[in-house]
Amino acid sequence: MKVLELYSGIGGMHLASNVSGEIITSIDINTVANVVYKHNFPTTNLLNKNIQGLSAQFINKLEVDTILMSPPCQPFTRNGLKKDVKDPRTDSFMHVLGLIPQLNIKNILIENVKGFETSEMREILIKTLNDENYQYQEYILSPHQFGVPNTRHRYYCVAVKEPKTFQFETSLIFNENASFKIGDIIENNVDVKYFLSDDILLKKANILDVCFNESFRSCCFTKAYGRYIEGTGSVYCDKTKNEFDQIYKESKNYDDFNSKLECLKKLNLRYFTPREVLRLMCFPENFNFPDEITDKQRFNLIGNSVNIKVVSELIKLFN
Repeated sequence: MKVLELYSGIGGMHLASNVSGEIITSIDINTVANVVYKHNFPTTNLLNKNIQGLSAQFINKLEVDTILMSPPCQPFTRNGLKKDVKDPRTDSFMHVLGLIPQLNIKNILIENVKGFETSEMREILIKTLNDENYQYQEYILSPHQFGVPNTRHRYYCVAVKEPKTFQFETSLIFNENASFKIGDIIENNVDVKYFLSDDILLKKANILDVCFNESFRSCCFTKAYGRYIEGTGSVYCDKTKNEFDQIYKESKNYDDFNSKLECLKKLNLRYFTPREVLRLMCFPENFNFPDEITDKQRFNLIGNSVNIKVVSELIKLFN
C-alpha cells in the first residue's frame, strides 16, 4: 500500500501500517503532535498543513492508493456538545469526503469515537462510499477484544474499492483472552509526581477505577488524563486487591482527615505514566517523546491517538 496519513497526530496509523504499507505523506495541523511525529519518523514526508487546503490534484500527484485517517472526534464525544456537522471541526473531514470522487484511492480506513456511528457525519460518509462503489464494513471495537488489557471502544470503517465482491474476514481478528497483565507494563522507580494528591485521595478515592498487577483490564485513557480524575482513565496500585480492600476498609474507621489520609497513602495510588499508557496503546518501546514535551501534552497526544494493535489488525483486511 502507498499510504496518505491524514490527521496523523503522533503516528499511530503509521506504526499500525508498517508491515503492510509505506507512508508516502502525513498531514496534521497540530504543531506539538508534528514535533513528536518528526522525532520518531524523521524520514517521512510530514506536512504541517490544514487539510481543508488539500486539492484532488495534490493528492493524485502523491500516487497513493490508501488513506488512513482519524478525524477530530470532539463533535461526537459523549462529554462534548455533539454538534455533529454543525461543529466547524468536521469541515476538514467533509472536505476530504468531497475529494473522494476525484481520487484514485483503493483503500480507506477511518477511526473515530463511539458515537460517530449515530451521527449525521456518518451518514455523509456512507453516502460517499456508496456513491463511489466502495464496499465497506463498520465496527465498534476495543483493544480488549485483541488481547490487550484496556477498554477503548472506537468506531472504525474499512472501505475497499474492488471490481468484484470483497470479503471482510472479521472472524480472524478477535482474541478476547488478555495476552498480558497490567503488571507487565508497569515501570519501576516512578517519579513521585505521578502519585495522587492528598486532595484526590480524600475526596475521590471512592470513585477511582483501580488496577493491580494481576489485573487484565483498565479503563479508556482520555486526553484529560493526569489533569482530571473522573472518567479519564484508571489508576494503579502496587498492592494486591486484598491488601487494597483491607487498607481502604480501615480508612473508613477514621473520622479525622489526617488519620484517614495517612491510611489512604499506604495504598500508593498513582496515575499510569505516559510510557505505561503507550504500552497499553501498543506503541513500541522505541517510540519516544522529545524531552521538551510536557506530561500534560503527552497524555493529550496519547489520548487522541489510536490503539496500534486494533488498527493493524484492520489494515490486514486490505491484503
